[in-house]
Amino acid sequence: MFELPEFLTLATQMNETIKGKVIQTGSLGNTPHKFVWYNQKPAEFAELTKGKTIGKARAQGKWLFVSLDPGYVLVLGECGGKVLYHPSGTKPPNKYHLCLAFEDDSSLTATTQMWGAMELYEKGKERARQYIKDMRTTPFEPEFTFEYLSALIDTVSRIEKTSAKGLLTQNQLIPGLGNAIAQDILFKARLHPRHSIDDLTKSQRRQLYNAIMKTVKQVIDRGGRYDEYDLYGNPGKYVRLMDKNAVERPCPECGRQIEKMQYLGGACYFCPNCQR
Repeated sequence: MFELPEFLTLATQMNETIKGKVIQTGSLGNTPHKFVWYNQKPAEFAELTKGKTIGKARAQGKWLFVSLDPGYVLVLGECGGKVLYHPSGTKPPNKYHLCLAFEDDSSLTATTQMWGAMELYEKGKERARQYIKDMRTTPFEPEFTFEYLSALIDTVSRIEKTSAKGLLTQNQLIPGLGNAIAQDILFKARLHPRHSIDDLTKSQRRQLYNAIMKTVKQVIDRGGRYDEYDLYGNPGKYVRLMDKNAVERPCPECGRQIEKMQYLGGACYFCPNCQR
């Protein structure tokens, strides 16, 4: 699944590569997939996108917004799969869930392996969509300060019992983070996934904040995680410290064997010594 760093990478590359291109044909999926969410019928999508010019792309949380000028915005969100650019003279894949063919014979396709939204809105109306409206501050925004995170922890703690992993991955409390990147954040913060945020000292809060900011920056700087792909089909260069490949291997800090457990709907990888 794409997380904030991957969508930021895609947005940057789109602004470099497809901004200003004119859409000749817009097509929704030629391959049925019941977990791809559209808000337009194929004929409506084709009519609304024809002749539109690609404007600026931007990312917020786990959502990518691409202006289709005049008047519309294409929204891709909560996606797992590939968003790929195909230069003039190359063919798009046989199967896709969205395709924009441009007048210069290049194209853009999006496919998903799990689920995801591929929706077209009149500009401004995308802000009313569930998960986009009322989205909290993301770690890429200047407003995401230590004071902001500490206040968020206080607010969440008053409402319900929440663990460190829950803070990072549940209910869009910190938009843009997911189970994959959360593993490295918790390791760098020296926090067990089950650690209650009620019990975090000021020092631990600071460690968590620093780990979030450091990890997000590293993943962005390296073009995403190694098992996700950019606009040109290249894998990211960020290799996670804590993933399935780390299980039963020595911790890079203390040498203790890395363990795996299931928690909050996904696998957790952690060091039982460093993350008590």
